[in-house]
Amino acid sequence: MNQQTKNKNIILIILVASLGYFVDIYDLILFSVVRVQSLKDLGVAEEDMLSIGATIINSQMFGMLVGGILWGVLGDKRGRLSVLFGSIITYSLANIANGFVTTVDQYTIIRFIAGVGLAGELGAGITLVAETMSKKNRGYGTMIVACVGLLGAVMAALISARYTWQTSYFIGGGMGLVLLSLRIGLVESGMFKETTENENVQRGNFFMLFNKWSRLKKYLCCILIGLPLWYVVGVLITFSPEFGRALNATGVLDAGKGIMYCYIGISIGDVVAGLLSQLLKSRRKVMLIFLLLTAVSVGIYLYAFGLTPQGFILLSLLLGFASGYWATFVTIAAEQFGTNLRATVTTTVPNFIRGSLIAITTGFQFFKDKLGILEGAAVVGAICIVISLFALSQLKETFSKDLDYVEH
Repeated sequence: MNQQTKNKNIILIILVASLGYFVDIYDLILFSVVRVQSLKDLGVAEEDMLSIGATIINSQMFGMLVGGILWGVLGDKRGRLSVLFGSIITYSLANIANGFVTTVDQYTIIRFIAGVGLAGELGAGITLVAETMSKKNRGYGTMIVACVGLLGAVMAALISARYTWQTSYFIGGGMGLVLLSLRIGLVESGMFKETTENENVQRGNFFMLFNKWSRLKKYLCCILIGLPLWYVVGVLITFSPEFGRALNATGVLDAGKGIMYCYIGISIGDVVAGLLSQLLKSRRKVMLIFLLLTAVSVGIYLYAFGLTPQGFILLSLLLGFASGYWATFVTIAAEQFGTNLRATVTTTVPNFIRGSLIAITTGFQFFKDKLGILEGAAVVGAICIVISLFALSQLKETFSKDLDYVEH
């Protein structure tokens, strides 16, 4: 492959991975945006909104845990491209089906299936980008994927404000099916192809992550550094109407707007984090800066008594920016492991951290009942941030690391 063809392939890979992640995030976040209206239409009582909403989002996240393992293993066994498009088909069809639900049970089951599909796109896309671009510039590629992709949350908020929640799901599914047409011309990762030629290399063996303590420790730390981001989105923003009442807000805090502005902040934060990591030549230093900034912004939010709806929008931007290290977080995971396990790790890590929202929301509900909503959220937030800081301290720097190697 000559350099011109290689450059075209890199651009196409970044384009497909970016747009795939855009639709992925649109579909992933849509439930949080339409939670209240969709559950009202299904006859859920006001006092049950939080508990039933948490059950449905936990079902989706559990699906992502299952899908993360499924797609990750397939990515190392069958190739990055097969996962990239298999996952898009699955979540697209599931979201179209979601527009036809008439009961809470149907909603819960289909969000699980959608979660399975949503689990594969990001890991496959980031793995392809990391293995195709040079070690010096791959940080820019993953930054673009995350930045474009996270704007899918903004689209989810804008679409849901204009159309019914059913139509919003139809649009998400339709966008995914249209995206499949871009598959034409994409070339599989050269590093992956090399591993398929060596019969002695075990590809996609998920249990290899557990048969060596140093490898397991590294894997767990890659997961745990992402805890605060999903705490911010899955608790503080998703349940903002309930937080607004506890903070004596001057008006109703709109979760849909909060998610939109939070993800605008995350996208901006991802660009800044990506550029800063290239400038400092360090992923770890950037992660530390953003984790500390997250701690500060969470504290501001939980003590913002008398918060106005306009102030909530600004706080959503701040919370999003502070937790805008998603691209850096996933890139770190991709750079920590060899080619024969890279898709498995890069796909399971973000989905395990998404799945951790089950534990986070369960812990939040436990402490909320014991201490109150604000104090409960503060305790859970502190636990998430302390764990992530410790996990970060255990990981080695991976900037400019050569990725052409395998795990034994």
